[in-house]
Amino acid sequence: MNLTRIHRLVKVISLLQNGASCDVEALANACDVSRRTIYRDIEALRLAGVPLVFDEPLGRYRILGAHYLPPTNFTPDEALAVILLCHELGDSPHLPFSKASLSAAVKLENALPARLRDYVRHLTAGVRIRLDSTSKRDDITPVYDRLLAAMAERRCVRIHYESFTEEECIGAKISPYRVLFQRRSWYVIGRSSVHREVRTFNLARIKKLEILEESYKIPQRFSLDRYLKNAWSLIPEPGPDHQIVIRFSPLVARNVEEVVWHKTQKTTWLENGELEFRATVSGLREISWWVMGYADQAEVLQPLALREMIVERTRTMLQRYGLGA
Repeated sequence: MNLTRIHRLVKVISLLQNGASCDVEALANACDVSRRTIYRDIEALRLAGVPLVFDEPLGRYRILGAHYLPPTNFTPDEALAVILLCHELGDSPHLPFSKASLSAAVKLENALPARLRDYVRHLTAGVRIRLDSTSKRDDITPVYDRLLAAMAERRCVRIHYESFTEEECIGAKISPYRVLFQRRSWYVIGRSSVHREVRTFNLARIKKLEILEESYKIPQRFSLDRYLKNAWSLIPEPGPDHQIVIRFSPLVARNVEEVVWHKTQKTTWLENGELEFRATVSGLREISWWVMGYADQAEVLQPLALREMIVERTRTMLQRYGLGA
């Protein structure tokens, strides 16, 4: 972060300190920057922990009370946890916050008393956290930052999106409800003008994003859990949920049983060392790829539709290797 932006952030804090309030236009004029820049600065302050409040009737921001960032007395375990996690995120170049996380870890580490700093450095050198594989596509931080700025103001966005479903780049106006990191990528979930319903978009496939002046409201009944229903991962499919029963061989049974794969799962050990896995899912496509990852060590018992899907994909795979009938 350059000195110009640091000075501007300090100025924004001073303008909003002690209960004073300003709209975006006033802040932009006072700092001699664009409204879009102010939106980014506001989100940066929020991420830093500054308790910004937006008064919707007045369209103004303010800071709750007299807010400063006082020194904090960390215990060794607290300092270790924060520094370790920040260092690990800082080593993930494809995640937003990565640079800020690493910077925060360095600042916290340098602020510790010498004895505690040596203790923390000694332990962090011996601990590693390996995150799941993440998207290796271009840095999504600019798209992510603009999305958060739009969400802070409840502004619609227009995106150019590389759609796998439509097999082309589409344009759509989105009302962004939630931003979600799931396993390998960041996603935005919101109502799409093209699809006329709430959809999920991968941030790595957004080629261009523009913040619009048009505002939106999140429906009162909307929640992420209600939208995702019992999807295996991210994509709930229409129609009734499916009761899944899969039997895993002793070779992989322990591996399956030790992990919480789905919120509805139930597992039962069988006398022969096999594991019976049950779950209720909204759609079969996502879970079918998971099952196939266990190859001949997993057998779908029900529903029949999932069993037939696995059979058909196995037949196609054999044909690809020249082994099919």
